[in-house]
Amino acid sequence: MSPAKNLRVSFIQSSLHWERPDLNKSSFDEHIARLPATNIIVLPEMFTTGFTMNTALAEEMSGPSVAWMQDHASKKQSVVVGSLIIKDGGSFFNRLIWADPSGSINTYDKRHLFSFADEDAHFSEGTERRIVQYKGWRICPLICYDLRFPVWSRNHATNAGLDETVFDLLIYIANWPKARRQPWMNLLEARAHENQVYVVGVNRIGIDGKDIEYSGDSRVISPRGLRLDDCAESKLSIETIELDWNNLERFREKFPVGRDRDRFDLVD
Repeated sequence: MSPAKNLRVSFIQSSLHWERPDLNKSSFDEHIARLPATNIIVLPEMFTTGFTMNTALAEEMSGPSVAWMQDHASKKQSVVVGSLIIKDGGSFFNRLIWADPSGSINTYDKRHLFSFADEDAHFSEGTERRIVQYKGWRICPLICYDLRFPVWSRNHATNAGLDETVFDLLIYIANWPKARRQPWMNLLEARAHENQVYVVGVNRIGIDGKDIEYSGDSRVISPRGLRLDDCAESKLSIETIELDWNNLERFREKFPVGRDRDRFDLVD
């Protein structure tokens, strides 16, 4: 496979202004301007507001924040990924937006809502995963708490052969508290190992409006479980990592664990 299939992924680990979309977008304007040429720009979960249950801040898909993402995607000629509070059909969603430089939009609604914070009382859960094809890569973007549920992240599809994969890169965007930072780091590595994929996990830093502290711990993990980034704990970090397609392909060929996976189908 040609090196042209390598994928450049950038992420921004930053603090967020509580429930201030204007200030957050202004900050990310500055951060994005610092990025080199890249293919995907990954922002944290609810990057315009912080992890709030305040649905009064919800926007429509035709609203200013989706347009802001599309504008940056066009200017940088890069996908922009992050989640927003979206109102759609009378319901509210923690919705991941995948803004393509072509102007197209893909979305994923968070499946596993964090009941510990009453997220399930304010938002509707998603019903399906989204696998996006981009520059020859199959990419599965998920949100925060989804990380704790390995079946939802399983690199397999119903009725597929045991050794068939459905994605090459997992992206998790999060507002994951510092108090639970160890599971965040451990599970990102586990998802890379068990699925034989690259994993990108992007978390925020700082303290939110509920006095919850976040340490970031954003990272890029190889299919072998090796960390590829230099992101520091609790500090603003803007990084770009090139994902090597040949390394992924060779590792899967050399160690085809998928052929021994358990066979089962999800019914709901």
